[in-house]
Amino acid sequence: MTRHLDIDLLRTFVAIAETRTLGRAAGKIGRTQAAVSMQVKKLEAMLEQPLLNRTGRGVVLTMHGERLLGHALVILRHHDAAVADISGAGLSGTVRFGCPDDYATAFLPHILRSFAGRHPQVFVEVVCAPTPRLKERLRKHALDLALISTTDAEDKASVIRHEPLVWVGNRHDDAVSHEPLQLALSDPDTLDHSAACEALDAVKRPYRVAYASGSISGLLAVVRSGQAIAVLTQAAVPDDLQILAPGKRLPKLPVVGLTVKFDLKSPPALVAEFAEHLRKVLPAL
Repeated sequence: MTRHLDIDLLRTFVAIAETRTLGRAAGKIGRTQAAVSMQVKKLEAMLEQPLLNRTGRGVVLTMHGERLLGHALVILRHHDAAVADISGAGLSGTVRFGCPDDYATAFLPHILRSFAGRHPQVFVEVVCAPTPRLKERLRKHALDLALISTTDAEDKASVIRHEPLVWVGNRHDDAVSHEPLQLALSDPDTLDHSAACEALDAVKRPYRVAYASGSISGLLAVVRSGQAIAVLTQAAVPDDLQILAPGKRLPKLPVVGLTVKFDLKSPPALVAEFAEHLRKVLPAL
């Protein structure tokens, strides 16, 4: 017997997964809680698997529910993109976009403003995080696409912008003279962290990672205090901090590239349009 996943049932299921209660899901899709409950039972009966576990605080997805959620999100994105494309209604919907923290202030306002001018019915949901965390979200289909930092030699053909990594310090403190050198770096699996450590190891300069965090605001706070220096992409350096010139005490750092990665091999039209916008706009910023 052929089984078909009904689009309305999938929308209800996704609403439940996002809100974690039947009541809030019902309000989100404009149905009664009883109707939502019936739709879940219908979906579970069709798939012959339990999808939700009820708890005192709401519902949690079962293992089968988590698996269905990944498929449901993909199906709905393709469905909505197809309807908008064929009906001529123009692009509308939501794009879940990931951006490395250090590019958010420098690039995001212009990227979002210029895209909204062309596609006012599209909502861009932005997640800012270090590149390794964005890659994890892509693998879990929690993002549609993301800007990813790479080494200059890696994935060279798809790089749309190059940015040098630079040493950054407080304008009023001589943190470079500290022995060992005090560093404020991102998570150990990020490019700035590995680039700083490898460069200093190569010249045998003693150093200590005094502060490590995935939050760029936290790193900048430490640098502003004069307690350590950091490594940022050049575009991300705030005006109140200074770029420290490389020399005998500070080795030169590598150049990194920015490329676009998707959660799907064939992204929907809406996601592909946003990616094309990134490729056109980002090199000129």
